Amino acid sequence: MMDMRAFFKTHRLLLAPMAGVSDEAFRTLCREQGADVTYTEMVSAKGLSYANEKTRHLLRLAPGEDQVAVQLFGHEPDTMASQAAWIEDEMGASLAYLDINMGCPARKIVSKGDGSALMKDPDLAVSIVRAVCAAVSHPVTVKFRRGWAEGVETAPAFARRMEDAGAAALAVHGRYAEQLYRGSAEWDAIARVKQAVSVPVVGNGDVKRGADAVAITERTGCDAVMIARAAEGNPWVFAQAKAALAGEAEPEAPGVEERIALARRHARLLSEREGKNIVRMRKHAMWYMAGIPGAAAAREKINACVSVEDFDVVFDELVACAREHAAGV
Repeated sequence: MMDMRAFFKTHRLLLAPMAGVSDEAFRTLCREQGADVTYTEMVSAKGLSYANEKTRHLLRLAPGEDQVAVQLFGHEPDTMASQAAWIEDEMGASLAYLDINMGCPARKIVSKGDGSALMKDPDLAVSIVRAVCAAVSHPVTVKFRRGWAEGVETAPAFARRMEDAGAAALAVHGRYAEQLYRGSAEWDAIARVKQAVSVPVVGNGDVKRGADAVAITERTGCDAVMIARAAEGNPWVFAQAKAALAGEAEPEAPGVEERIALARRHARLLSEREGKNIVRMRKHAMWYMAGIPGAAAAREKINACVSVEDFDVVFDELVACAREHAAGV
């Protein structure tokens, strides 16, 4: 089995699994900017067990893509184990490791006993990790939060149980599940997990620029850094983080035309994946154009876009507006 401590010495920047966001088009752009490991969108073990094509398509990879982690969610040990084994057979050498989601706080996930709801039932969580570890030869990791109930930190004790169950590494988000994404991530909670276990720990939460990647590493001692929402519309955050971690000056933030150019490319990659209808590009377009001249006025038009050509019309208008703005018109 792969040595995860050695692995994270050379794979220090991770793109987090994000539902509806981290498909292969987005992963491609983040890898190009410096992400060392990317995660698929979280995948339902139950959905896979039904041979659901809507679920299986989440595992599709971009050309040449490797070092991909697959994040499974569910709460039935046998189902989690059998589908982890299927993923391992299906993905072969492209699979870096399997991750078990015990951190998602979304109501539709926790209401079924999945995601961060497992932090309320450590015995079941242990059973799941043991079952998955027994079913696969790849490393198994677990992603979880500071705790379930706001103000009640259980992460260090939970981490020890996950390690004892066989987890090869742990990723910790510094918020409680009940917080959702409110407030700030508590990096010291990640440090306490790092002190509690001997397996590698990945720090996650509020890493928004290169300097944050350095700060969370120094503050927590984490072995790798996971970036999530800060990468939405901003794959360049990985180039900035890579430079900062290497002790180099961060590259400057991209200008308007560079941002729009990548948004166009993103739309084309999505179209190659999904065909003419790329409605899911709307949210990405909003992220790419946030804060640039004309963005507010373009939002309604973006919400009517369906095809690459539709998006190009709006992007053309935004570039023209930015040029006029720069010229003082």
